[in-house]
Amino acid sequence: MTELEKGPTGRRRGRGARERILSASQQLFRDQGINQTGMDQLCAAAQVSKRTAYQHFAGKDELIAEYLQQVDPTVMSSIFDSPDLSPREKLLAVFDMRPANPMCPYISAAVELHDPEHPASQYASEYKKAVAAKLANAAREAGAADPEQLGEQLALLLDGAAARTRVLNANAFPTAAAIAVTLIDSAIAAASAGHGHRETVSR
Repeated sequence: MTELEKGPTGRRRGRGARERILSASQQLFRDQGINQTGMDQLCAAAQVSKRTAYQHFAGKDELIAEYLQQVDPTVMSSIFDSPDLSPREKLLAVFDMRPANPMCPYISAAVELHDPEHPASQYASEYKKAVAAKLANAAREAGAADPEQLGEQLALLLDGAAARTRVLNANAFPTAAAIAVTLIDSAIAAASAGHGHRETVSR
């Protein structure tokens, strides 16, 4: 960074302190984990004083919760609200993840915090339930039998792929996507078969 890019006190111009703190938390929490990242390091990375940091966040716990809310505040809206994707395509699009993506930050936070009552743990839980609900809604639109079950199956498969990718340092999402195709098409076929059976019985 050149001197022209810094403000009169040596801090970055054009970005508020709160934004810089959140940006630093996103990078540090992702790269080295929540427990390994202290407020001193966060403040240094954000180029703010601890006093300034505590003016924006009551403490690290509040910052962690806010960090998670910044990751995907609309619950994959770019996929689920896309007018260009069919319901089946939406179900498969969630598995189109880049191999370089780190482990799901919601899972990482829940594992590190060890506290289901922590605000960040509660938000992670709500987020995961919301994703499963979005998957179930898309499954229903795709004509799947028991869309709630399929939504839970795909959510579990998605989380498993994220964890396995991180542990093995190898992209597990293509394999998960292949399994998802089988689950989705079987559920759609089951619904079609059930519909055909009901029509036969009613005649």
